[in-house]
Amino acid sequence: MKDLRQARGMTLLGFLMILVLVLFVAYLGIKLVPIYLNHFSVVSEMRAIAAEPGAANTPPQTLRRNLMTRLDVSYVKHVRPEDIRVERGADTSLVVSYDVEEHLIGNIDAIIRFHRVEPLSN
Repeated sequence: MKDLRQARGMTLLGFLMILVLVLFVAYLGIKLVPIYLNHFSVVSEMRAIAAEPGAANTPPQTLRRNLMTRLDVSYVKHVRPEDIRVERGADTSLVVSYDVEEHLIGNIDAIIRFHRVEPLSN
């Protein structure tokens, strides 16, 4: 029989603690990764709208409608028309700011704020 000083390995309690930690991180990933994938679609569509020729001279309502149409086709959630602004100044830019609230566990929620600015082309 081996001496206890030579015994190596992980105890059952240590294994369970590591397993719980890994499962919790996987759960957070399952809940939060789709939100960031949606945001990447928003950024992609904003870049496409901003790159259109004459986008800086297009009325804000038209830009908002075009972006919302593209987001609907891309199955993007969480962005409402009132979250989209056109800021005019030295440079005209398309601004999208929105919050996403995701329920995690019990009374714990995650609030993720996104703010993206894309300069419009002339």
